[in-house]
Amino acid sequence: MRVAIACDHAGFYLKQVILEYVKNLGYEVSDLGTMDTTPVDFPDFVEKAAKAVQSGDVDRGIVICGSGVGACIAANKINGVYASLSHDTYSAHQGVEHDNANVLCLGARIIGVELAKEIVQAFLAARFLEGDERFIRRFKKVQAIEANQ
Repeated sequence: MRVAIACDHAGFYLKQVILEYVKNLGYEVSDLGTMDTTPVDFPDFVEKAAKAVQSGDVDRGIVICGSGVGACIAANKINGVYASLSHDTYSAHQGVEHDNANVLCLGARIIGVELAKEIVQAFLAARFLEGDERFIRRFKKVQAIEANQ
């Protein structure tokens, strides 16, 4: 699996840890910035990761800002991106399994490093439950909303 990781200045230190962690799990990783703690605007970097998912250059994305909220809002503006803010392992895997989330949003000022690693692992290991008609039906409804924008 190919994973894009991006952040703003608030998420930089957590991104560095998660980047190495994801590599060590055996995934192919693209670091889409930012590259230091100089203040930047989160939408610029979130858009890079979301567009990498949209284009199929990567399979999943992880975006990090201070709270995770702004990153989630920005990522969900890209068609074909289904971003989920997760600060626990249950929502990280359930968002993929039930809702077909393909981008994980994290708040670097909200969670610690070890919890972030567990959340990332749960997100990356999860698969959409394509055999369950309920989830397929609901996902198609989300896609219909997206198509009408």
